[in-house]
Amino acid sequence: MRPSLRVIVVATAAIVAAHLADAWAWRELISPGVYDHDLGRMFRVVGYLPIWLLLAVALWLTTQDRRRALLLALIPTAGGLLAEVLKILLRRERPGLHNGEYFFRPYSDHLIATRDIGLPSSHALVAFSAAWLLCRLYPRGWPVWLLFAAGCALSRVQAQAHFLSDVTVAAVAGYLLVAAVWARWGESSPAPR
Repeated sequence: MRPSLRVIVVATAAIVAAHLADAWAWRELISPGVYDHDLGRMFRVVGYLPIWLLLAVALWLTTQDRRRALLLALIPTAGGLLAEVLKILLRRERPGLHNGEYFFRPYSDHLIATRDIGLPSSHALVAFSAAWLLCRLYPRGWPVWLLFAAGCALSRVQAQAHFLSDVTVAAVAGYLLVAAVWARWGESSPAPR
């Protein structure tokens, strides 16, 4: 199977499985006080864009690697923008507004407003776009990068701010964003180890 076809199959299977598990995750993964503790707050911050902008500046100041620093600033920013565009297109509201039921906002209702729309999760898309990029820039750290992004996604589900499928779509969209950017502007050789 070609790599691009494999990605499509795995991504589709993950999104379908997440949708099938949404009701279960809504009931069973709940942790209303997830952000009352340091670990939960840490994971939420991974999806906060200004953190990635500051880390990009720190990377540039410590390594003088302008290209990698620029990628670390721009990719999570593009992830956040992509999340907002997808929210306008997909229009599924947050689960807490409808007691864990799917509800799609009509296009006639505030066409470009994304408030209370949860598909995909902006925090998760920012976190995963940064994590997938870091996996390419610094491949040996992949377990840490993905743990941070997955922790952010899980905390959003635990807080009942998002369905499991909201964060899964965000993870897939982040991967596809990084793959597209990397194909055009990525490094021709592996990152130094």
